Amino acid sequence: MATPNPQIQLGGLARKLVADGLLPEPKALEAQKKAFETKTPFVNYLVTKKLVSGLDVAKTAANEFGVPVVDINAIDFDSEVIKLVSEKLIRKHRTLPIYKRGSRLFVAVSDPTNLQGLDEIKFQAGMGTEAILVEDNKLTTAIEKAMEESDSVMAGLGDADLDDVDFADEDAVGGPDVPESEIDDTPVVRFINKVLLDAINKGASDIHFEPYEKNYRVRLRMDGMLTEVASPPVGMAPKLSARIKVMSRLDISERRVPQDGRIKLNLSKNRAIDFRVNTCPTLYGEKIVLRILDPSSAKMGIDALGFEPFQKDIYMENLAKPYGMILVTGPTGSGKTVSLYTGVNVLNQPGVNICTAEDPSEINMPGVNQVNVNVKVGLTFASALRAFLRQDPDIVLVGEIRDLETAEIAIKAAQTGHLVLSTLHTNDAPQTLTRLSNMGVAPYNIASSVNLIIAQRLARRLCTHCKKPIKVPNEALLKEGFTKAEVAKGITIHAPVGCDQCNEGYKGRVGIYQVMPVTETIGRIIMEGGNSMQIADQAVKDGVPDLRQSGLKKVRDGMTSLDEINRVTKD
Repeated sequence: MATPNPQIQLGGLARKLVADGLLPEPKALEAQKKAFETKTPFVNYLVTKKLVSGLDVAKTAANEFGVPVVDINAIDFDSEVIKLVSEKLIRKHRTLPIYKRGSRLFVAVSDPTNLQGLDEIKFQAGMGTEAILVEDNKLTTAIEKAMEESDSVMAGLGDADLDDVDFADEDAVGGPDVPESEIDDTPVVRFINKVLLDAINKGASDIHFEPYEKNYRVRLRMDGMLTEVASPPVGMAPKLSARIKVMSRLDISERRVPQDGRIKLNLSKNRAIDFRVNTCPTLYGEKIVLRILDPSSAKMGIDALGFEPFQKDIYMENLAKPYGMILVTGPTGSGKTVSLYTGVNVLNQPGVNICTAEDPSEINMPGVNQVNVNVKVGLTFASALRAFLRQDPDIVLVGEIRDLETAEIAIKAAQTGHLVLSTLHTNDAPQTLTRLSNMGVAPYNIASSVNLIIAQRLARRLCTHCKKPIKVPNEALLKEGFTKAEVAKGITIHAPVGCDQCNEGYKGRVGIYQVMPVTETIGRIIMEGGNSMQIADQAVKDGVPDLRQSGLKKVRDGMTSLDEINRVTKD
């Protein structure tokens, strides 16, 4: 006998918001349901969806539960107090210890009903807890700021500390007959350590060690652009490459062929950074590039990626589907892996079996079964996928669909009750469908298995401290792609300036997305053998903004500059 669905009851805070006229009851019920389904705290859901302002929620909660409201921006954080609670617990319960008095720890919360969170903090800190109510949006900013300051363990390292940096497994040296002096040269060791720490502090994504005939340079890729940061003597080149190869467990006697390795840098008990290392023999020595792999980048939350609210909703809806395929497309370095792993992080629950095959795995995530592809021994994407399908998976992530064999197995998995996530290298979402067709995948299989395609780019974000508004003629704005209605309403364009807080007027990057669901109409175009232009036209009719339009929206919002959008989106 089937049991009836229980009537959804409004919680105390939701009931009070309805009673105070701040939220209609139907919307409150819907918000409570959606927050539960997406595993989002109720207060956070209300504020991020702009159903109620953070201040109104805080005031209502204060009246209902008798908890004082404090402006968290006016509080100076005590890093020692924050360290009493792990980052995992802070992020899990959206709480932040702000100060202590005697044996009591005062904790900033946006939802005073989160008693489980307060209890877990009480247990971990070994102190009694007292809730302090703050606005949810300000709490989000405060947590990120506090974690950023806490994570910069390296920022305070002086030269005296550089020798003590903990690199895992660096004693496993490969290769015979290498002079000891070439490996253990203290100035070289200190120089490499300092470069790695500086790169992490500056938020770089890659480090380039480059030997030339008469000079040697070290460059960092920050916010997508390479910048020279050091120029050691060219005579140090062999010692620098030998040191990096020792750290990454490569054969230091082999200088004729490329090698791949990995370095693990332990910053603290709770945080480690991995470097993916590749060496390549050049005319004047080995060029070495280190890709910085920060696992926390996939846990920063889907709101930090840069999706517009409706794009985020489409992504979340498709992640919630039990089967089908989600494809992310874009050039190398456009953030595809982070977008996919942010989705995987949302799906990563104890009751779900997630398997990934990558070349190689860039982000380590507990609870996910990750496999590194190794073509030399026959472990390809296709063979890994076949193995996964015999491992009772719920969700499968394939690093990249490169050939017909991989595509067909992935599509078969998507059609037989699995959610498949993968990437392709195409310029936009419509071209992805025709690329699959050109690979040899049957149009019917494409239309019936692919649920969503996300094309993306990364644009540098304007520094909030120094960006300035500039005047651009209306004719130029229309030529760039803004509509007549937007121009008539008035558009404020900002440009970079440059200050001590940023890198040439930019700080950080933001994603620009084309989020295209594969509708029945688009599916029909595919099965009729339509091309990418026909699919793109239909996507426009369906209200899907292309990458250019999404980029111009970021310009209107003052997040980036027109020059930057032209750099990443203009053909």
